[in-house]
Amino acid sequence: MAQAGVVLDKDQFNCSVCLDVLRHPVTIPCGHSYCSDCIENYWDQDDYLGVFVCPQCRQSFNPRPSLARNTMLADVVERFKKTGLQEDMQTPANQSFAEADDVECDVCTGRKNKAVNSCLVCLASYCDVHVQPHYESAVFKKHKLVSATKKLQETICPQHGKLLEVYCHTDKQCICYLCLTDQHKGHDTVLAEAEIQQKQRQLGDMKQSSQLRIQQREKDAQDLRHAIFSLTRSARATTEESDAVFTELIRSIELKRFEVRELIRAQEKTVISQAEQLLEKIQKEIAEQKKNEAELDKLSRTEDHVHFLESCHSLQPPPVLSTLPSITMDPNLTFGPVMTAVSDFKGLLQEVCQGGFVSIYEKVRDVVIVGPPHPGAQLDNTQPGDTASASQMEATLVVPPPGLDHSPVSPLNPFLNPGPVLPTFAFSPFGSKLSSGARQRHLQRRAHPRRK
Repeated sequence: MAQAGVVLDKDQFNCSVCLDVLRHPVTIPCGHSYCSDCIENYWDQDDYLGVFVCPQCRQSFNPRPSLARNTMLADVVERFKKTGLQEDMQTPANQSFAEADDVECDVCTGRKNKAVNSCLVCLASYCDVHVQPHYESAVFKKHKLVSATKKLQETICPQHGKLLEVYCHTDKQCICYLCLTDQHKGHDTVLAEAEIQQKQRQLGDMKQSSQLRIQQREKDAQDLRHAIFSLTRSARATTEESDAVFTELIRSIELKRFEVRELIRAQEKTVISQAEQLLEKIQKEIAEQKKNEAELDKLSRTEDHVHFLESCHSLQPPPVLSTLPSITMDPNLTFGPVMTAVSDFKGLLQEVCQGGFVSIYEKVRDVVIVGPPHPGAQLDNTQPGDTASASQMEATLVVPPPGLDHSPVSPLNPFLNPGPVLPTFAFSPFGSKLSSGARQRHLQRRAHPRRK
């Protein structure tokens, strides 16, 4: 179609799904247009995934876009159809010239037209015009017409120049009737048409078997996509829930850290307050003792005997020292035992976390979609001739994917690269796993319980 100086190609109005001219065209949000029925059926197949993609640019949409008829594009397509039909009617039949890969008419002179039929008797190809005598004249009634082909000479016996109409099962080749009395005498032969029908039936059976396999594999692929979608959704939900659990654990540890810090400060304040009160009492007693000592010293240095004797009679006995509580005289008094208890708590927590994390990692590794193949499992529709291919397929499935072969993994974290030394494990009386290094510390703490 050529209008307003613009040349359009028919392929521009084809649907990329059905490869035909657009019918009831609709345009999706990414800008591509399709037949209304084609894009609806295409999206119906992915409806269970909840994600709808464009067949051309693969852009995804969620939720499913609503579709509306593209009125302008529909009008252009209708005009294109009408104009294309008019151009086809205006093109004469004798102007169907042969292109580079087409079979040329053997009768045409000058520029040859495209051949539509080949005659196996005449060994020539004809266009629409020159093939008409084969349909109209009784002379050509027994001639056999086939679709135009460039391999006419291959249908003729090179030795006898006759049509290859017989198939020899012994030598597995096509021969002519004269070959039956020559080098193919006594061989197992059959008409070529009968052999073709037999082969066609075999091909039909193979095609049916192939279709059954395709349907089975499509079902497997659909189940696998559904499993991937379900596992992805479960992984996302589990990740969020585990994040919440670990956040709560971190908040609990932070609270315990705050409580320990406040406990140490409160104990420090209480003990120092008691010590300061006792120190004040001791200093007061020292002051009274010093005052009494000064009075005695002054009295001992007086020269007035009368005053000295009178003062001695009125002299009060020295104050008696009060009984003091026990005082720790260790100059290295510290909160060291508290730090030891904190360290023990850290080790115990690490052991509990280690055993718990091993269980978590094992549970994570148990979640699989593609497991090892069952030995001897094959499709029910496998043909006898497909044994080798089925065996090769099984051998291919047995091979583990890269990175999951027989390389060692860390039992603490199977998702990390293995270290040079793998620790061994033992079970504590509480059912948690302990490493070889932590087991001895655990036994020592159990043999020497903490003081309350």
